Amino acid sequence: MNPALSLWKQILSDPMFRDIPYKVETTRGGSILMSPASNWHGSAQSQIVVALSKGRKDGEIINECSILTSDGVKVADVAWASERFMETHGYKTPYLIAPEICVEVVSPGNTAAEIERKVELYLTKGAHEVWIVHQDGGVQFFTTSGLVKRSGLVRSVKISKRG
Repeated sequence: MNPALSLWKQILSDPMFRDIPYKVETTRGGSILMSPASNWHGSAQSQIVVALSKGRKDGEIINECSILTSDGVKVADVAWASERFMETHGYKTPYLIAPEICVEVVSPGNTAAEIERKVELYLTKGAHEVWIVHQDGGVQFFTTSGLVKRSGLVRSVKISKRG
C-alpha cells in the first residue's frame, strides 16, 4: 500500500485526531501537517459553497476534500464533483483523482510556494479548475493552461475580504 495512503488511514482511525480544530494533511515523506483555521477562513469556505450551489446544480460540494497526490494527502478546503465523478468515485477517502473544482482558501501562514504547489498537485490529479481565495476577497482561477480571468464552470464567485 502507498505509504501516504497508509498514513492517511491511520489518521482517520486515530481518535486523537477526531476533534482537533486543525486541518490535517500529509507530506510525501510521511509527516503530518496541521493548520489552524480562522473564522474568516470558515466564512470564505461557506461563501464558496454558496457560489458553487448557485452556479452548479449538477454535482456535489465537498468540504475538506482529501486527495492523494504525489506529495502526500492534500485537503482542498472546498471541492465540487460532477455527478459523473461521484458515480465513479463515491466517497472514497482519499480520492485518487481530484474532483473537477478544488478550492484553497489562503491562510496567513501559507507561503506563495505552498499555494502554487497545491495548484500544480490538484491539476496534475485531474482537477479542471483550482480556485485560490485570498484574504482580500480576490479569487484566482487556474486551469492546465495557467491563470485564467474567470471560472469556466461557475459564472459568479464573490468573497468578502477578511476583516
